[in-house]
Amino acid sequence: MTTVGGDRPLLWNLAVKEGWRRLRRRLRAGPVYRWRYTGRTPERLLIAPPDLRLADPEVAREIYHGRFLLAGHLVETGGQSPFHLDIGNHAWLESLHGFRWLRHLNAARSELAAANARALVADWMGVHGRRIAGLAWSPPVTARRIMSWLQHSAVVLQGADLAFYRQFLRMLAIQVRYLRSMAPEMPDGEEKLRARVALAFAALSLPVPISALRSATRNLAMELDRQILPDGGHISRNPQAVMELLTDLLPLRQTYANQAESPPDALVGAVERMLPALRFFRHRDGSLARFNGMGVTVHDRVAAILRYDDTGGAPLSQAPYSGYERLAMGSTTVIADTAPPPPELSSLAHAGCLSFEMSSGRHQFIVNCGVDSSGVEAFRLLGRATAAHSTATVNDTSQARFALPAGWDAWIGTPLIGGPRRVERRRTDGAGIQSFTASHDGYARRFGLVHERTLALSREGGLLTGADRFQPADGVSAGGENAVAVRFHIHPDIELYQDDEGRLILAGRDTDTWVFTCDGVEPVVEESIFFAGVAGASRSRQIVLHITVPAIPEVRWQFQRTNSIMEWG
Repeated sequence: MTTVGGDRPLLWNLAVKEGWRRLRRRLRAGPVYRWRYTGRTPERLLIAPPDLRLADPEVAREIYHGRFLLAGHLVETGGQSPFHLDIGNHAWLESLHGFRWLRHLNAARSELAAANARALVADWMGVHGRRIAGLAWSPPVTARRIMSWLQHSAVVLQGADLAFYRQFLRMLAIQVRYLRSMAPEMPDGEEKLRARVALAFAALSLPVPISALRSATRNLAMELDRQILPDGGHISRNPQAVMELLTDLLPLRQTYANQAESPPDALVGAVERMLPALRFFRHRDGSLARFNGMGVTVHDRVAAILRYDDTGGAPLSQAPYSGYERLAMGSTTVIADTAPPPPELSSLAHAGCLSFEMSSGRHQFIVNCGVDSSGVEAFRLLGRATAAHSTATVNDTSQARFALPAGWDAWIGTPLIGGPRRVERRRTDGAGIQSFTASHDGYARRFGLVHERTLALSREGGLLTGADRFQPADGVSAGGENAVAVRFHIHPDIELYQDDEGRLILAGRDTDTWVFTCDGVEPVVEESIFFAGVAGASRSRQIVLHITVPAIPEVRWQFQRTNSIMEWG
């Protein structure tokens, strides 16, 4: 798929910014700057910050036997150090050098696990500690490694001699100085904020001048104010970013308290906004809605994070700054995407504007296909396409493109190009009903159409009605006929069949059953793929409404709970 000429200025702008960042990073990693990373070795560690990520002692056993299952990829070292192996899986290497797997060794609470942790850290220092280069020293990986070494220093240093202790502290200090230099050159987004979090952890955990702690705190506060939106969402619009950042920010807030330091107001405010935002994206079964990079939900981690949420109230109905709407009545929850992605932060974003997910009780019925972040790369691209979302496609085309010309993706990643520029939404709640209407112009330039969708939840959560309208865009000719497909992806756990009256029935594993009907259009059941399953991609199905615009400019449909049919007639 190629980009149109109108997208070239955006591509060149992204390319120039990335080129400048790479040049400055290369200079800062070169011999002119490298001398600045050496200096006085800290005398001791003051504190080991807590880690909210789940740990499994059984994984420590696997690591001891040379089996490293990282980022969904298993590597057996055969008795060698993993840092000596030539592995082509980029995500696996990032996970290896990030050292977050140290938490499993820490959880084992044994001398054997401590000796293994110490040996692996020593291997890394021996192989990669002498030269700042390559993936092992990329700023995002370095930030994760600093946090991991600090949080799990107890297991690494258990039984260590003085020489190793000094070498460990010296290498920590070099990495902190290096990351402090590189952080300003990092592109905007989650990883840049995580670098500031890592530097704040280091300033609290190592004996540093008070000026260094104040500087780290000030830079952290500035980045939090810039990246965490007033409604608690992240500027990338990725629900997973909220979860991942809270997993780092909550221990950081606790570390400030443990060190008798006042956390910055920006940190306290960000956490207090982000916790309700996480609940905003959460379905009743604990899963987070699959929008803009969100894949598999680690339920136990979400539960561990939400234990810090003291508000206890119902989630907000809107996240206007993040660009999402939520309808919730009774046991039914509907979450919808109603905003365009920011181009410079869209390398993981989806072309799924106006898509929605619906859950009822402990079941998810209508979903987006999601992504498997550790799965096949081609699947990740498919999961970002409009057709992988419960919304409408025009002429089998995505709202935005992310398959760039040869060479561009290696340089700037895969941002969304040519997607919606104008998204309008309005909330129209009433007595016993929650509703909104939103529209996007993602198909205006190519096909002269604006897609408008209305969703309304009523009858105490027993009825979801929807309308999809396709209107001519202002100042653009709609051309000839356009084939439109309105898709509703069904979760793999839901049974889908036709009853004796020809209606489509969606049944959960218990008595929760919904009926789908549509006015004037015959629904079709087609195959689909659910990418965000715990075990990876799995087969599923989708309900599709095929119409031709302008012959049929609007289609109305509804999902109704069966007990609601009996009750309301």
